[in-house]
Amino acid sequence: MQPRIVDLFCGCGGFSLGAHSAGLAPTVSFDIDPILTSSVSTNFPGTKLALADLGVLTGGDIEVAAGGQIDGLFGGPPCQGFSAMGHRREDDPRRDLLGHYFRLVNELKPAFFVMENVQGLAYADALPVLNKAIDLLEGAYDLLGPIILDAADFGAATRRPRLFVIGTDRRRCDPLSLQDILAAKTAPATVSDAIMDLSSARHVEEDPDGFDVWERVKRIDLSPYARSLGSEDRLFTGNRRTEHTPNVVERFRMVQPGTVDKVGRHPRLAWDGQCPTLRAGTGSDRGSYQAVRPLHPVEPRVITVREAARLQGFPDSFKFHPTTWHSFRMIGNSVSPIMAKAVLEKVYERLDIDGKRQVAAE
Repeated sequence: MQPRIVDLFCGCGGFSLGAHSAGLAPTVSFDIDPILTSSVSTNFPGTKLALADLGVLTGGDIEVAAGGQIDGLFGGPPCQGFSAMGHRREDDPRRDLLGHYFRLVNELKPAFFVMENVQGLAYADALPVLNKAIDLLEGAYDLLGPIILDAADFGAATRRPRLFVIGTDRRRCDPLSLQDILAAKTAPATVSDAIMDLSSARHVEEDPDGFDVWERVKRIDLSPYARSLGSEDRLFTGNRRTEHTPNVVERFRMVQPGTVDKVGRHPRLAWDGQCPTLRAGTGSDRGSYQAVRPLHPVEPRVITVREAARLQGFPDSFKFHPTTWHSFRMIGNSVSPIMAKAVLEKVYERLDIDGKRQVAAE
């Protein structure tokens, strides 16, 4: 029996992609943003996309959309109100969505849930908000967390520490410990592992949907990491370079790997290191600010969408948005699929949706 899984605040689907890889393909994904979710139907044709305000939806609404009782729930409520990089204003309405996430968990009563957010949610000024939200569960779940997990520690090519809270219903799941999760740790990929082969890719065409299509050079040897993400036909999208002014190009040329451009604060990637956390920028409702993008390790330019996707752990077959700005917002807001897979595999190993395990309710 296939578990009935729901992705809340799905964005472009990084969490969903990890769930697919772990064997927990979502039945339905929810979000309110039509742009950030614009590629969900393309990348996940078997998943229903529901555009809705989760602050007003009920558990019953979600069960109707999913076609029955929910076995598992995961998602990352908007993190901007808690991010150390933002204003962290207590009156930011996005902070309320954390409580609605746990309200929906309480209403749906899935066998498990996984919540992801920024590290800042564990800071002293925000932790009471998280604790109040968790209190909505009234002790119905065995909780693991809040814990901080870094995508690089599970094999990604980016340092992306994030806060997780995992809940399991002891009647339908075997116990899950931090040691179980940490057992999945592996060496991080490097920037070289992730993007070395992309610089020599050949531009093929602009497709009818506005995506730039590229082809990897056949003779180039791929790292195991790049091989796991590359497509069999060697084609991919989103590798269009940003055209900088001559002055900016010269300034970028002088930035050494592992250091930061003093003017624009762009970090220069080092081939043998990991990418710092990729940031999302803001939507048009909040000024359309582009986040600072890292510089390529040797070329005097910011990285491309596809390079960012590789660093985050997305495969070359994954399409984002024809517009570079929206694509970077998608990637910067996403959960690393590598991180999501590592966590959800451990949860799935302990999941019993057929009721075959007789686990005490206390």
